Amino acid sequence: MDPVRNPYAPGAGQRPPELAGRDRELKQFEVVLERVARGRPERSMIVTGLRGVGKTVLLNAFRSMAIQRLWGTGKIEARPDQSIRRPIASALHRAVRELAPRHRAPDRIEEFLGVLKAFAQSGPEPSGKGRARAHRWQPGIDVPAARGRADSGDLEIDLTELFVDAASVATDVGAGIALFVDEMQDIPADDVSALCAACHELSQVGGPLIVVGAGLPHLPAVLSAGKSYSERLFRYARIDRLDREATDFALLAPAEREDVTFTEEALDALYGAADGYPYFVQAYAKVVWDVAPDTPITVDDIRVAAPEAESELAVGFFGSRYERATPAERDYMRAMAVLGDDPVPTASVADELGRKPSSLSPARDGLIKKGLIYSAERGMVAFTVPHFGRFLRSQPS
Repeated sequence: MDPVRNPYAPGAGQRPPELAGRDRELKQFEVVLERVARGRPERSMIVTGLRGVGKTVLLNAFRSMAIQRLWGTGKIEARPDQSIRRPIASALHRAVRELAPRHRAPDRIEEFLGVLKAFAQSGPEPSGKGRARAHRWQPGIDVPAARGRADSGDLEIDLTELFVDAASVATDVGAGIALFVDEMQDIPADDVSALCAACHELSQVGGPLIVVGAGLPHLPAVLSAGKSYSERLFRYARIDRLDREATDFALLAPAEREDVTFTEEALDALYGAADGYPYFVQAYAKVVWDVAPDTPITVDDIRVAAPEAESELAVGFFGSRYERATPAERDYMRAMAVLGDDPVPTASVADELGRKPSSLSPARDGLIKKGLIYSAERGMVAFTVPHFGRFLRSQPS
């Protein structure tokens, strides 16, 4: 069939042709937006799940919903060992620029931008010596930096004041602001605490600013370590693989728009191969489309396409992550794979390697920092990538 007409889209954060199986989360966020718009108390929202289940896609869908309501929006992607001060400043700058044309008092916008500029410029030196930055961040804000507001250098104090002021601007125009944070588990621990404190203050004053985060399954534990009240501060949504009905819809709906369909046996085979994981569904379907000679797509087409799809996943999805690990970290992951696909005790990994658990801490911590494994609970670890254990067991030792 014509590859140009291929509707499937396996990509990092790339929206599939059908956002199947996420109606519950979309409705939850619709309720959040509506309650905030009406001045009702509402929690910010956190989406968690493994790699490849569509967290970033859902985050982007939420952002589109906020934009449709004429909210100001901004998005950041957290990175390990990088403060969120400047990324959040840039995101809020964008959000307020979206609201500014509807504000009746330009002076009020300039006042906020002065606070925003002061906030961005008040971080410590990269060396961590605590001094104000010698070079000044210039985000295209022509107003002078304010003094005495959001510029103390203490992120918790500054972020709280900045959020309160941003929410006030949104209130002026009868709208809201939504700040979207991807890879939220990578925010440094002190910054997590500051972000939770700022959200807590907003929830108390009822300001129309929400933070919507996405991250790996251990993100709730990361937030709880930052502030003990975080479990009451956010609305949590855990997303996982699609069920059979949602998977079939994700495959059939875009194909039928191109006058193509699948046999029931082909759908059975695709569900077995992809196991309902959204990224795998798109990856297999894209290759199947390209190799199938005609409609309907049959189980024989699946058999022909499967080796090529698995080869692409082995290189691009699994292999690229495996290559990032050090030799010691690879040994650790291979030992995890031998023990199975479910979360495994760290003590069992040590037994498998014939080592003391304490001697493996650097490898474990390195893998967690690289986002390859996560601590499912105390003393347990699991892969962040679906089927990663299966991939490792298939590789020559």
